[in-house]
Amino acid sequence: MRSRARIGIVLLALAVAGGLALGFFPQAVAVDTVAVRRGPLAVTVEEEGTTRVIERYVVSSPVAGYARRIDLRVGDVVRTGQVLAVIEPARAEALDPRSRAQAAARVQAAEAAQAAAQENAHAARAQAQLARQELTRAQSLRKSNFISEQALDQARAEVSRTTAVLLAAEQSVRVARFDRDAARAALTEATRLQAGAPGETIRVLAPQPASVLKVVHESEGAVQAGQALIEIGDPERLEVEVEVLSTQAVNIAPGAKVLFSRWGGATTLQGAVRLIEPAGFTKVSALGVEEQRVRVIVDFTSPREQWRKLGDGYRVEARFVVWEGSDVMQIPASALFRHGNGWAVFVAQAGRARFKAVQVGQRAGLSVQITSGLVVGEQVISHPDDKIEDGVRVKSTEAKAG
Repeated sequence: MRSRARIGIVLLALAVAGGLALGFFPQAVAVDTVAVRRGPLAVTVEEEGTTRVIERYVVSSPVAGYARRIDLRVGDVVRTGQVLAVIEPARAEALDPRSRAQAAARVQAAEAAQAAAQENAHAARAQAQLARQELTRAQSLRKSNFISEQALDQARAEVSRTTAVLLAAEQSVRVARFDRDAARAALTEATRLQAGAPGETIRVLAPQPASVLKVVHESEGAVQAGQALIEIGDPERLEVEVEVLSTQAVNIAPGAKVLFSRWGGATTLQGAVRLIEPAGFTKVSALGVEEQRVRVIVDFTSPREQWRKLGDGYRVEARFVVWEGSDVMQIPASALFRHGNGWAVFVAQAGRARFKAVQVGQRAGLSVQITSGLVVGEQVISHPDDKIEDGVRVKSTEAKAG
């Protein structure tokens, strides 16, 4: 009995010791791993853009007047030389009875001013004639030494003065005549309009074949010279305007490939950068932060049939491809961590984590290019935490590559 008891005690002690050893033995850390792979990788800049007509014409009023109602509608097709708008004389001046009475008074005043100018001209002409006669007598008397040379000079000066006065008076007559004619023309036109006769109009014509994009001044009413009336353009010729941060614009080159998504269609459209504007501007973001942005103009390279449903002012999401490779070694960016001045990863090998320094290249969203330090197929720990050290036992679960 004593032997059995001793054996039981020994077995119990061994079991307790084994349990304690198992409890204090380091357990393997569960980690997610991703295989190093090769494949396509593209570095992109993503921003929202807006479509716009390449050649847009804002047709404005050439003179101040009264615009008739514009019957054109958005989407209507116009041809070269087609009448877009008709401008009449300003009705406030043409049809107001008070203005008509003022115009008649201006005619009478102009006629009176002309009569006064003619009388002044007659008086000046008589003075000039008298001065010439006095000069003739002075010259005859001078020859006989009845007057001095000074008196003769005074007679000559008087002829010059009266001649100048006559010329000025004749010019005043011409000015008065022009003022009279202008006042009569204004009164005549006002009388015609007051009687219901059609006034002279100016027709605003289309500069080229296009479609109506916007009717700015649809209803009839007074307009000023230079006021916009209608906007036209060719919706078949679209471009995309994208505002990007200035720090991103420096990485975009003319001719760079652009992908358009989330525009409403099922396919991804393609384009090419045509212009990067040389001047930036300040824009306040939705968070209230001032940003320096640059406009980038993009042309569609996809066939017209794929984007024919797009119109002027439509929203698209643009992805500028600033770098791309077709066969690039890459890992998830979450697997990287800083080590000194470089980068490193942990690789799962034979159930343990192994430290490896790596060289990185391009970054594209959740993936990063590896230029050295790894080989294809190695399992990197995708989210290493402070439990992971070189040599630590790990239990890996291969995750899907990002």
